[in-house]
Amino acid sequence: MPSFGDTSRRHRDSCEPALQRVLDEAIKRYDFSCIWGHRGEEAQTRAYLEGHSQAEWPNSKHNSKPARAFDVIPYPEGFEASDEEFYLLATHILSAASKLGVPLRWGGHWKTLKDLAHFELREQ
Repeated sequence: MPSFGDTSRRHRDSCEPALQRVLDEAIKRYDFSCIWGHRGEEAQTRAYLEGHSQAEWPNSKHNSKPARAFDVIPYPEGFEASDEEFYLLATHILSAASKLGVPLRWGGHWKTLKDLAHFELREQ
């Protein structure tokens, strides 16, 4: 069974408890890395300036403590993985969220910046 390495666990631990439960459930069925949970001001500014985020500090759900968003990538391919692999990963993440009753939004569903690695708590 897949499990998180130290870096993924650190990013996971910086997220809201509900998001941690989603990640823990999804890793049981699919191997992936958690590459962001909480993002500080410097990292958020860099993500914004490089075009990886449309939100400036402190307006991303990554910026809250604990984070209300996480980014994941298929393991071991990472960002070299095909879109199909990211869609498969999203299926596992969204399925875990549904099973646990955690309302998530996936960046792959967005109309502007398609962010296949990004998931965030949906406001209810």
